[in-house]
Amino acid sequence: MPITTTPKIWMNGSLVDWADAKVHVLTHTLHYGTGTFEGIRAYETDKGPAIFRLTDHIKRLHNSAQILGMPMPYSVDELVAATKETVRSTGLQSCYVRPIAYYGYGEMGLNTLPCKVDVAIACWPWGAFLGDDALEKGVRAKISSWTRHDHNIMPPAAKTVGNYVNSSLAKVEALKAGYDEAIMLAPNGLVAECTGENIFVVRNGKILTPPLSAGALEGITQNSVMTIAKDLGFDIRVDNIARSDLYIAEEIFVCGTAAEVGSVREVDNRPVPCPGPMTMAIGQAYRRAVRGQDKKYAHWCELAK
Repeated sequence: MPITTTPKIWMNGSLVDWADAKVHVLTHTLHYGTGTFEGIRAYETDKGPAIFRLTDHIKRLHNSAQILGMPMPYSVDELVAATKETVRSTGLQSCYVRPIAYYGYGEMGLNTLPCKVDVAIACWPWGAFLGDDALEKGVRAKISSWTRHDHNIMPPAAKTVGNYVNSSLAKVEALKAGYDEAIMLAPNGLVAECTGENIFVVRNGKILTPPLSAGALEGITQNSVMTIAKDLGFDIRVDNIARSDLYIAEEIFVCGTAAEVGSVREVDNRPVPCPGPMTMAIGQAYRRAVRGQDKKYAHWCELAK
């Protein structure tokens, strides 16, 4: 999906023109992939643009940096304020938001200790990652030949720049094979997550999602979906999921900030009932929640003004 430019990008404390938001070719993270980022969305509400679970996302950005041993030069509160400022500068009622912390220009080599940490925040219009009709229509998925990271190789709990080479390889493999998305397995063969989404599988009337120990990222949208599902009266729990569970599932859906909530209609050419009643109820409730249309979840919507 091509990026539509907006007027400003926040870089190290200041808003700069989009075209001037540049980094040097010897920027450390460009070479070694040691950085962390977030994906956040702002939605149009009747009170103006609201950024969904902004503070939780910025806290996770800090947590990812902590896992990497990367010193963050800005506090959570400072980055929350900077994100709101950047969203306001676009004039958009809804947009995708990308904060990133990275090691900048000035030092080269694997040792990050002497490197300066830079932070940037950009916003632009961006549709749903798997398509705007993914909830109703569903997507085709395949089990990837690429294994999800082991905890002692690359930390899957951190939303790390370099980690997404793994996801990109799996995504492109799936697209070239004619699928929409890939499902990644942990080194022990259990289901971990998709390339950019957490996954949920319905078996025997219960909704299951993989544990963090399987290599799944601790998703903020995942947490939102689990809260909504419980409020709707569904039995939802964290538990291991085997590959075979996918083939005989009653429903499968995925979620993430970029993808929102989407149904899966097929895994490895095995059809999955789609869209399932639980998936539709959760997906529709999520759409209302992010737009500030349900008072129960109003605290998740942080106004940009």
